[in-house]
Amino acid sequence: MNILTLFGLFAVTAMLVTYALERRSRWFILAFAVACGLGSVYGFLQGAWPFGVVEAIWSVVAVRRWHRAGRS
Repeated sequence: MNILTLFGLFAVTAMLVTYALERRSRWFILAFAVACGLGSVYGFLQGAWPFGVVEAIWSVVAVRRWHRAGRS
């Protein structure tokens, strides 16, 4: 395993864990957004730009959900 693969594994694992914990706190929603951002970076670095684009979109969606959760 190289560094890039480990980074991708970390990003996807963080996405899974933070998504599973989102109902506990709105801060897990923000953590999910950050993890999606890391997944996006991984996708672009490894050359899978469609994955990078989709993860970037998920990151924006999650930030919007975090913002809305703070208002209610």
